Amino acid sequence: MAQDMTLLWGSGSPPCWRIMIMLEEKELKGYNQKLLSFEKKEHKSKEVLDINPRGQFPAFKYKDYILNESYAACLFLENQFKSQGTKLTPDCPKELALMYQRMFEGFSLLEKTGYVLYYDLIVPENERHESARTRNKEALTTEVKLWEGYLASSSGFLTGKAFSLADVTVFPNIAYLFRNGLCEKRYPNLAKYYNGLKDRPSIKVGWPPHWKESESQATLKDI
Repeated sequence: MAQDMTLLWGSGSPPCWRIMIMLEEKELKGYNQKLLSFEKKEHKSKEVLDINPRGQFPAFKYKDYILNESYAACLFLENQFKSQGTKLTPDCPKELALMYQRMFEGFSLLEKTGYVLYYDLIVPENERHESARTRNKEALTTEVKLWEGYLASSSGFLTGKAFSLADVTVFPNIAYLFRNGLCEKRYPNLAKYYNGLKDRPSIKVGWPPHWKESESQATLKDI
């Protein structure tokens, strides 16, 4: 099974990290993987384009099935290997509904984080405005406070009392916040969640290599 899987990935990419966590949780070890470089523009290489024509990481396939969208890959793997490894979907309908809700809310968290971190890369120099930067920071602050509230009564996971698809998909987004300087004292619930899961074996396997070799950034210290 695992030998029929190929993952081309880039360090620090939350979508790549999600798939790696998922593969570990489902005990799909020994899959074919290759770490490539954003800086060298290897995501635009023929090797990647043959799997992901958008030239983006991740590039993931199982047999002849292409699953480059990380949420699609996670949902597929949970369905395909439901009885293997960690059970990542709760049986309780209420918990299941909340799990899906938190999963897809994760898009907003990562999107708003990106607007702050990559504003200068996304927006041409002559179109940049301080007022836009301020709005982006305010929007991210509101979003982070929302997640801080979600975790106020957490048992260590985003939904229910067990690690689920919500944690697989959203943890990398939260780790990305702290990597870029989010204040743990200002957001104690998020910090507790982050610190409680960061040493989970499946999460450590995909921990971005360059994070281990360089210091955290302070870009989000004022959020």
